[in-house]
Amino acid sequence: MGTGPKPTAQNTVKVHYVGTLIDGTEFDSSVKEPACNFPVSNVIPGWTEALQLMPVGSKFKLYLPAAIAYGATGAGEVIKPFSTLISKLNSWKL
Repeated sequence: MGTGPKPTAQNTVKVHYVGTLIDGTEFDSSVKEPACNFPVSNVIPGWTEALQLMPVGSKFKLYLPAAIAYGATGAGEVIKPFSTLISKLNSWKL
């Protein structure tokens, strides 16, 4: 758990992340690239909720059921409808 401030839905945060399916298939990562900036209110619901609970400097591993991930629509070719996702987030800057 980090010790910095917690972002609000109106903030943009800089995070490193790795996204995988429940079977371990990686579908996205910022580890080999620069960290990504995300508006807290403009990501999947599970991230919006978790980011607001993460003081800057935190590292979280999230298990996101479809209801707070991409739901019945899925995303792209890899994330099928009703997929459970695992996200490793490292929030390090507001």
